Amino acid sequence: MSDDSQGGEGQGWATARTLAEALPYIQTYDRSTVVIKYGGHAMGEEQVAKLFAADAVLLKMLGVHPVVVHGGGPQISAMLERAGVKSTFVDGLRVTDEATMEVAEMVLSGAINKEIANWITLAGAEADVRGVGLSGKDARLITVEKVTRTKKDPDSEIERMVDLGFVGEPKRIDPKLIEALIYADEDYIPVVAPIGVSAAGDTYNINADTVAGALAGALKAKRMLLLTDVAGVLDKAGELIRQLTVKEARAAISRGVATGGMIPKLETAIHAIEAGVEAVVVLDGRRPHAMLVELFTEHGAGTLVCK
Repeated sequence: MSDDSQGGEGQGWATARTLAEALPYIQTYDRSTVVIKYGGHAMGEEQVAKLFAADAVLLKMLGVHPVVVHGGGPQISAMLERAGVKSTFVDGLRVTDEATMEVAEMVLSGAINKEIANWITLAGAEADVRGVGLSGKDARLITVEKVTRTKKDPDSEIERMVDLGFVGEPKRIDPKLIEALIYADEDYIPVVAPIGVSAAGDTYNINADTVAGALAGALKAKRMLLLTDVAGVLDKAGELIRQLTVKEARAAISRGVATGGMIPKLETAIHAIEAGVEAVVVLDGRRPHAMLVELFTEHGAGTLVCK
């Protein structure tokens, strides 16, 4: 037997061992709902997007019910720039006038949403797993109320209201459509754009992390995975924190361990757990197969936040 064939055979045994070791975890997540927030710059890279879609299909094939919620901040910014519309941000939220809202909906519900759904359908073609692109406007999925923010005037120290325009927060989630898709006889993977509608019928942009958290809570998901551009929550020495309780996550925010964009992610995790999600994981979505490592191996891939 040549060295080559031994090498190939060795690889086959290693793959079999990996699958065998994954069995307890596959059983843990069998018929469980996992909400995946897919965003950041990894989304703009076609090769990473295709790998993500294939992993989502594999989750469905292994008996998990994945529900994808995607962002699109960088893509919206690029399109607004092309259209000559200037963006301003307050506390990380984009001030959204009518022109900005039009572009945001076009990018989120149109280009990005359908592309992700299509990658999933292509990746799952052999087993007929299909991506279904939706937004919060479909079947009253997400009813929003307008976000209000206050900002302190640096001169007078008086708190003033800031109008963010068409920026909403989920007020009510009706998960019936998502449940119909995930429990259907066919294999569907819902892909949700973070767009909602007010009771009066106006369209609003919503922070994608917030949508993922609210949807995971409404679906009583076993896990919510927040795929980001960082390894997870890092301590002051820059080391990855493997696990945090809700209490420890709050302390990480108040003591300044979590900074910048990690603060809203941890807040989203805390809200989701309080709404009935078993645990939330913050992990690096740019690493191939990060979701599989997190769900089906002993060590996981990011920071797990739990009760």
